[in-house]
Amino acid sequence: MCPIPTSSAHLPGGLILVVEDDPLILEFLCEILQEEGFKVEPQTSADAASQYLEAHAPEVALLLTDITMPGTLNGADLANLVGDRWPDKPVMVMSGYETPETSGVRHPVAFIKKPWAIGQLLDCVDGAFKSKAPRLH
Repeated sequence: MCPIPTSSAHLPGGLILVVEDDPLILEFLCEILQEEGFKVEPQTSADAASQYLEAHAPEVALLLTDITMPGTLNGADLANLVGDRWPDKPVMVMSGYETPETSGVRHPVAFIKKPWAIGQLLDCVDGAFKSKAPRLH
């Protein structure tokens, strides 16, 4: 079990925008996150996720995206868009082929290499939330 974060925006129930072009991986990711108490919004392309963010950005607590995807935008482009427009929103990227550095991600992100184990995925999600948690002074 992950420790319970102190910020209410990061408690289970926060909406995670999950972007993955492989339908089986997308479904598996969503099931894992839902079992942990998160709400998920699945999208099969960075283009569709970008449109979703335009309308629903305040509701999205975390972006979780694959890097390599077909379409106008890839996951690195989507991560950069979020970093530019919503710099306080945590972003987690995953790939079996690239890293954030090799794909052109310009902002700090959490990264997990495919294939991952469920525990690694959940630890990375937790770390992504903590990376953007408000600092207590």
